[in-house]
Amino acid sequence: MNPYIESFLPLFVAINALGVIPIYLAVTEGMTASQRRRLTLQAVITASLVAVLVLFAGQLIFSLLGITVNDLRVGGGLILLVLSTSNLIFGDFRRRDPRGEGMEEEGASVGVVPLGIPLIIGPAAITSVLVSREAFGYLPTLTSLVLNMLIVFLVLLFSPWLGRVMGNAVSRAVGKVSSLFLAAISVALIRAGIVGMIQAL
Repeated sequence: MNPYIESFLPLFVAINALGVIPIYLAVTEGMTASQRRRLTLQAVITASLVAVLVLFAGQLIFSLLGITVNDLRVGGGLILLVLSTSNLIFGDFRRRDPRGEGMEEEGASVGVVPLGIPLIIGPAAITSVLVSREAFGYLPTLTSLVLNMLIVFLVLLFSPWLGRVMGNAVSRAVGKVSSLFLAAISVALIRAGIVGMIQAL
C-alpha cells in the first residue's frame, strides 16, 4: 500500500481542492445549479484528461513541443495572473445576457480554463504526476489520480452549499480575497519558472 499512499499525498497537496472553492464560487456566480453541475463535470473531465495524457505521454509531448515544466509554470502563472486581475478589477461588471443566452458557452470556457487548467491540474500537479510515475509506476499514479479527481468533484459539487451558508456578501468578499491570493500565487509560479530556466542554463 505504501506506493499508493506516497503517490496519493503529493498529488492531493498539489491539487489543493479546498483552495479551488473560493475561485469556483467567484467564477460561477449567477449560474444555475444545473449549469454549475455541468461546469464541475467538465472541469474535472478536462483536468483528468490532461493528467492522464501527462502520465502516459508527458515526456514525449514536452520533447516534441520543446518545452519544460518551467515553461509550463510561467505560462500557467500568466493565465492565473490575468484571471485574478480581471476578477479583482472587473469582477462586478462582467457582461451577462439578460435573457441568459451565452451562459452555457461561458460556463464551458470557464470549465476548461481556468478551472480544469491550471487550477485543478496546474504545473505543481503535472510535476507531481511525472515524479510519481518515475518513482512508483503507472498503476499507483493512475489510482491516486482517479481518487484525487473524485475528491475534487465532490468538493466542488458541494461548494455552493458552503456559499449559501456564508451568504452572498461574504462569498463575494472571499472571492475577492482569493483573487488577491491567486495573483500572488501566479507571481510565485512565474518567479519559480524563471528561476528554474536560469538554473538550467
